[in-house]
Amino acid sequence: MECLSTRSKDHCTCTYTACDKHGNCCQCVLYHRGKGEIPGCFFTKAGERSYDRSVAAFCKDQDS
Repeated sequence: MECLSTRSKDHCTCTYTACDKHGNCCQCVLYHRGKGEIPGCFFTKAGERSYDRSVAAFCKDQDS
């Protein structure tokens, strides 16, 4: 699949700005999917700041 998005930090809600994938959604999703995780932008603001990208953390975050 070709990534049609251009690198843009304007839309990226992840607070881990030191990440080399910051602002590049395609690379971020690919990275987290490969680790069985969910990208930070799917979490609430508070949930994202925990830096726990596990599925369990995501489910807990969505229940709160």
